[in-house]
Amino acid sequence: MDPKLFFERYRRMSPGDRGATAQYARTWCREELDTVLRTADLAAENKFVFQLRWDMEQTHVPEVFHGPIDWLRQPGDDPEFVYAFNRMRFWPCMGQAYAVTGDEKYAKAFAGQLVRWVDTVRRDDPTCEKAWRTIEAGIRMENWCKAMGYFEGSGHITQEVMDRFLRSLTEHAEYIVGVWDTFHLISNWGVLANHGLFVAGCYLPEGPRAQAYRRTALERLDQTLRVQVYPDGVHWEQSPMYHNEVLRCYLDVVLLARRSGSELPQGMEERVHAMARAAMAWQKPDGCEPMMGDSDDIDQRDLMTLAAAVFQDEVLRFAGYPRLDLDSLWELGAEGAERYEAMDARTPPQTDFSLADSGNHILRSGWGAQDVWVRSHCGPLGAGHGHADKLHLDVSAYGEDVLCDSGRYTYVYGPHRRAFKELSGHNTVAVDGAELYVCKDSWGSEGLSRAVGGTSYHDGRYGYLESGHLGWYRQGVFVERRLIFLKPDVLVVADEFYSSAPHTYRQFFHWGETGTLRLEGGVAHWEGRNCTAQLHQISTAPIAASLRAGRISRHYNQAQENAVLETVIQGQGFTSVFSVLVLDRREARESVEVEELPVSSRSSGVRFGHDLIEALRVRKGGRSWVLAVAHQEYACPADIFQAGGCHGFGSVVVFDEAAGEKEIGTILAR
Repeated sequence: MDPKLFFERYRRMSPGDRGATAQYARTWCREELDTVLRTADLAAENKFVFQLRWDMEQTHVPEVFHGPIDWLRQPGDDPEFVYAFNRMRFWPCMGQAYAVTGDEKYAKAFAGQLVRWVDTVRRDDPTCEKAWRTIEAGIRMENWCKAMGYFEGSGHITQEVMDRFLRSLTEHAEYIVGVWDTFHLISNWGVLANHGLFVAGCYLPEGPRAQAYRRTALERLDQTLRVQVYPDGVHWEQSPMYHNEVLRCYLDVVLLARRSGSELPQGMEERVHAMARAAMAWQKPDGCEPMMGDSDDIDQRDLMTLAAAVFQDEVLRFAGYPRLDLDSLWELGAEGAERYEAMDARTPPQTDFSLADSGNHILRSGWGAQDVWVRSHCGPLGAGHGHADKLHLDVSAYGEDVLCDSGRYTYVYGPHRRAFKELSGHNTVAVDGAELYVCKDSWGSEGLSRAVGGTSYHDGRYGYLESGHLGWYRQGVFVERRLIFLKPDVLVVADEFYSSAPHTYRQFFHWGETGTLRLEGGVAHWEGRNCTAQLHQISTAPIAASLRAGRISRHYNQAQENAVLETVIQGQGFTSVFSVLVLDRREARESVEVEELPVSSRSSGVRFGHDLIEALRVRKGGRSWVLAVAHQEYACPADIFQAGGCHGFGSVVVFDEAAGEKEIGTILAR
């Protein structure tokens, strides 16, 4: 094929004037462009490090080849380097560097590396197996096609180079066409592989095979989208990072389908849009995705930006950047940047979200960067990328992570992988020292359990979540967690352990590494850079609290020390623990009081047992609330409770004493 014919095809799939796009990048995306140029410069010198935003298994020391590149070199015990290396994410960087600078060193290096890879990494060679997983083949098809397009006009893209490129691209496409099974139907691999197949079908010369690639890819991508994504828009593997990777693939499919004239299956755009809205729902105030499951601390606003532009969604526009980021710019072009900037950004009409199908719940005090954000998860495990995080709790306040997930750190099976995946790596509870799941290896787990409940309530003043699971029913214990958010800065966590026998319960609280933690008079005090937090605990059972060092991993292959509060509760029969988290800015601390209140029958005056209903009074500065939490039904034949001078009816009720509420209150759960 004449290289000119490929570039003509490429221009049909591209967003427009490359020169104008490059100029916009130089003007408005300088910091990101510098990162791309550094990556391209290293790669042109056969030095490779994976530190781009969505490099899923990052490295931090360049791997250097002084002679010919060995595409199968594995520097350590982690094969993820080989996988990432053979995805060639650095090739689009080289292409973008060429588009911006015109420096032929990038085209020369790209052409040489491409020819060597095609000649030496052969699919029929068993020693090349790590480079030919279907996921790498799919990702390569996208990176190769988009990289090649940037080099239009370079004399280094000869007929020989183009022939090798197209021959290998066709081999990749035929390989993916021949692989379709239940694993690919349910795994993100199926999405990434067939996204690549669709890309190849769009860029290869038009004809029956290219049409077949597009048709087959869309059929499979429709199936994977229907199977893998819950009705609430969340990808079933329970990892925001992999959710976002799948979302990015589907957004690209939508764009390329529009440009190639391919008809998408009915409902596909709506489902992809729902995925973007779900990602917006869990987005932290700093714009990052939660470190849930196998996820890193990645700023996801580029995806919100791209999705907002694709769907012309003003609410997603609010969650994105003011201007196109560099990746979105290359996808949409300078004209797309102008259209994006002309869009209005509309604040989401709600602050709280219950993504009930996947068990993800988010509460907010507001949508500002300094507002309080709370995330709770109690849903399915999510296969290999999910962690033992049922009932886990994250809290961010005033621009700082207060309680956080420990992250993932590594995929190499061993004590590190287990420590970050298992129960004690999360802000949740344990029974009798037993693990919730047992890790068989890096991906498999035994002892899966069902999540139950998921009741929620949201209004401008309060947020409420209620979840439980059957992880310890064999030990005769049912565990439930209730969260009551007294907006904007008080969170009450009620942990309930239903049993008729004695048990030992543990709670774990992993604190942000930007602060220090101390125990004083039974209260945990955390001092961060911007924020302070106090954790008060009340229980009728004995509580022993201790501090230990933990680890948090915000990026693959990186970890640092943080503080962990661990409490041990000796329970006999039904046991409950109230943990009251009070948040403040460092410069504006308020006095705090937490006390337990007796609860009695309004009709008879008889005091209820702690296993039926309990109440607290929480005072912060000039505000005061009475909270009543019922663990069982108590109003028989007809009764209401009274506590602290307030009386009402319901399973969870809050009275705002500062507002003069004494009767009825706000019923969060019936």
